[in-house]
Amino acid sequence: MTAPVRAEPSIVTVSLGARSYDIVIGRDVVGSLGARIAALRPGAKAAIVTDENVARCHLATVEAALAGAGVVTSRVIVPAGEASKSYRVFEQLCEAVIASRIERGDVIVALGGGVVGDLAGFAASVVRRGLDYVQVPTTLLADVDSSVGGKTAIDSAHGKNLVGAFHQPILVLADPALLDTLPEREFRSGYAEIVKYGLLGDVAFFSWLEANWREIFARGPACEQAIAVSCRAKAVIVARDERETGERQLLNLGHTFGHALEAACGFSERLLHGEAIAIGMALAFEFSATRQGLLPKAAAERVIRHLAAAGLPTGLRDVPGPLPAVDQLMDLIAQDKKVRRGMLTFILVRGIGAAFVETGVDQREVRAFLSEKRAEQ
Repeated sequence: MTAPVRAEPSIVTVSLGARSYDIVIGRDVVGSLGARIAALRPGAKAAIVTDENVARCHLATVEAALAGAGVVTSRVIVPAGEASKSYRVFEQLCEAVIASRIERGDVIVALGGGVVGDLAGFAASVVRRGLDYVQVPTTLLADVDSSVGGKTAIDSAHGKNLVGAFHQPILVLADPALLDTLPEREFRSGYAEIVKYGLLGDVAFFSWLEANWREIFARGPACEQAIAVSCRAKAVIVARDERETGERQLLNLGHTFGHALEAACGFSERLLHGEAIAIGMALAFEFSATRQGLLPKAAAERVIRHLAAAGLPTGLRDVPGPLPAVDQLMDLIAQDKKVRRGMLTFILVRGIGAAFVETGVDQREVRAFLSEKRAEQ
């Protein structure tokens, strides 16, 4: 089974009334960025926010696309890596955007992965009491996850994405050509978020991924199709629950465990976000099967088998270096944004494609489960 080659870009609309916007998915669509911004915001200037690595590969292309449509640009380049999602870099970015004389009718262009998208989107939500922004993701993970849905944030010393705002973009351009320079580890990390959409609500998509993941990794037509399916799934959920008060929490499958592991690793290259989410999803399926009795263990094993086949980590034993004690991991889990009145909320599963939100999960069960997993290391 192979994906068809598309001559025209796929367009997925995030339907939010007057704040609706399109996700344009297709190879080389970045060349249309200037024309699309000019059509949406005639006469607007653009401040391009990117990081040092992306700037070397793609900044000139984006600046040329904007200049070709008569869009005047400035640039702000931040250090690469999760450490840029900090108060210090956020302050520097806001001051740089203001210094570039960006006005209320202008736009910020977030050119980069999830770090740049989160950081630039958060700046756009507050500079001059709110600017429009456009997401141009340059990683697979950002294509299918962080660029869509308007969740913007920086990290706190207490955990990931704890300071932020909901602020929707006016356009997302997902161009698979921008992934050609992406290191294999980063690409694999992003694939974990694609798998998530199959696991939380689309068993047929998960089966398709089992059959086609190698073509996705080869960055062929299946890659574009996987991005489109994932974006379509997220767009539907965001349209129904923009501010994550109910159904949108399903998108956090694997994230309660995963974010705790990222924090334990200091939000460093030691464990990439998608790698942490792969472990988190494997743990969520195992916990649902062995501790909650919600699904056959064979289903959890099938999920773990696919993640491992794609080269993703699936257990605590796969995290390089030492991890803190279970008590410390539980403290990190307690900082999760889904905690309500001190009660743990987990995304659990009744099967592949059948995730649900479970509030009031017994901390003793989670602690005992993590103790078992630590003993396997």
